[in-house]
Amino acid sequence: MARSEGTTDLWVNHLLEDVDIHLDYQSSKIKNIDSALHTASKRLNGKPGYPEYVGIVRDFLIVIEDKSDISNHVYVKDGVITTDNDKVVPEYALNGALHYARHILQQTSYKKCFAVGVSGNDKIHRITPLYVNERGEYQQLPDIESFISLNERNVDEYYLKEVLHEDTNEEKTTVEILKDAAKLHESLRTYGQLKDTDKPLVVSGILLALREGESHNFSIDTLTGDTVKTDGQKIMEAIISNLKRSNVQPQVKLDKLINQFRIITDSAKLNTKDDRLGMTPLHYYTEFINQTIYQDIRYNSSSEDYLGRFYGEFMSYSGGDGQSLGIILTPKHITQLFCDLVDLKADDHVLDPTCGTGGFLIAAMHNMLNQTNSESERQSIRKNQLFGIELQDYMFTIATTNMILRGDGKSNLKNEDFLAQPAAKLQTDAMATVGMMNPPYSQGSKSDPSKYEISFIKHLLDSLLPDARCAVIVPQSTMVGKSKAEKQIKEAILKEHTLEGVITCNPNTFYGVGTNPVIAVFTAHQPQLNDKQVKFIDFRNDGYKVSPHTGLVATSQVKDRKQYLLDVWQNNIKAPTKFCVKSTINASDEWLHSFYYFNDEIPSESDFDKSIGDYLDFEFSMVMAGRDYLFRESGDENA
Repeated sequence: MARSEGTTDLWVNHLLEDVDIHLDYQSSKIKNIDSALHTASKRLNGKPGYPEYVGIVRDFLIVIEDKSDISNHVYVKDGVITTDNDKVVPEYALNGALHYARHILQQTSYKKCFAVGVSGNDKIHRITPLYVNERGEYQQLPDIESFISLNERNVDEYYLKEVLHEDTNEEKTTVEILKDAAKLHESLRTYGQLKDTDKPLVVSGILLALREGESHNFSIDTLTGDTVKTDGQKIMEAIISNLKRSNVQPQVKLDKLINQFRIITDSAKLNTKDDRLGMTPLHYYTEFINQTIYQDIRYNSSSEDYLGRFYGEFMSYSGGDGQSLGIILTPKHITQLFCDLVDLKADDHVLDPTCGTGGFLIAAMHNMLNQTNSESERQSIRKNQLFGIELQDYMFTIATTNMILRGDGKSNLKNEDFLAQPAAKLQTDAMATVGMMNPPYSQGSKSDPSKYEISFIKHLLDSLLPDARCAVIVPQSTMVGKSKAEKQIKEAILKEHTLEGVITCNPNTFYGVGTNPVIAVFTAHQPQLNDKQVKFIDFRNDGYKVSPHTGLVATSQVKDRKQYLLDVWQNNIKAPTKFCVKSTINASDEWLHSFYYFNDEIPSESDFDKSIGDYLDFEFSMVMAGRDYLFRESGDENA
């Protein structure tokens, strides 16, 4: 084995260990696989032969063959990856992997196999999986950057999506959520004639009432349309009881929440029987919400912000998606990514000063709770380590409801103007070691630069403890600094804080909004060093795509793309400059991958041939058009 191929073997082993996959190296401890490999030589002579890595993950056979040179990745003849040539099979990674997969499947009872060809090194490489069935038929799958899709947690989902082309349970749930949201929105409009801002308040109020009904004195059956004690009064009593039972304090906060829910008692339309329904709209909504969204929120342990999803759907259907207020709800995969980028720990204190419906705080709470089994630590996370501020009254109410339904975390939510709070006071009150934020967009102007997104970033950084980590998602223009005021704020940030990196996101991350977002990560209260190497990453290809009827949906490449991003972010692997550029920065720079990117890849021979061919085609077409003078040497008038 050549030295360079041994280096590739070690790199592949690192990738496997990184995602908790354990395979045998050039051998097999599994008896029937070992027996099959005794006649599996790539020379096709019936002698022993062993792939680089082989083993079983769940009920899938995994075979990996690697080569150090990317030119030895695969040999295809007539569109087919051949395994019947004793010269080809030993020379090419994917052909070798397919050969071993077919041989083992033929000699054993295994029926499903992922055969993977790897070539190159940690910076320039190809990793191509094939799915091979028990008859030896193969299906080539899209290239991957890591093996995370093949580990025990993900391989079944990968097989379901990529091989069977079926939706996962999570995707089916998402589709159902969108359908339910559409139906509920329509009924809120038809039977309740509610304003956009009142719709999510009615929903969240009913959810609190249903929570009270689990073990106390509220039942849907009591909603009879009584005119003396209305359905709204019965629901409001349950809401107030549940807020008190949830220990919402201080009293002014409790009073503010109760006041937000007054639409439930004050609306005569909601409390009057509708002949089309045979009941009051409130009774109908309560039954519908109980059968659909309530069960998902109450018992689902994921960090999916269901109320946020519903709110977004309400707004999109009514044509008022919140953009006039700069409100853009953050998708679940972004809130979860933030936890990874800041390396969230169970003892962190998290501040989101523009918390909306609480999506970041919910993701952080679940992430932190999953890191400890100590009940005292879990109680501390819920009650003492999550802090949120929200200016909009109704959004604050939804966030509080959302956190109560998820098992607390609402104690430190405040209905205030973040920018009006002194940074020193926030630093003392929250003691935050982590900041997360999706600030209001497009609110700043020359007359009011305090509302620029970059102003929110600086104020958040100033409000965190020294060495705190901070992640924000903002429009690309924020990192450019178009106005004089924005450039000055960027300069002020670097004098006091450190920019760790900027990640350019999928332009459809906020599907339907028309914003091209980036994620910026900072360390608070550490001035930017002149020689600091900042990461600028192009993560537009994140594995998500737009589905016409669903919006942004995950493909089978999502986990792989995220793992690759985190490996690069954490310096576990190198990456080509087309994905990640490291550079020192100035305040006047555009803090974007596109600004710092340079193509440092050596052109291949085929690239050179294509360039020469293109030039000759151009010259010939110009000569035929009588414009041969374009190619004369300067001063050669008589040529």
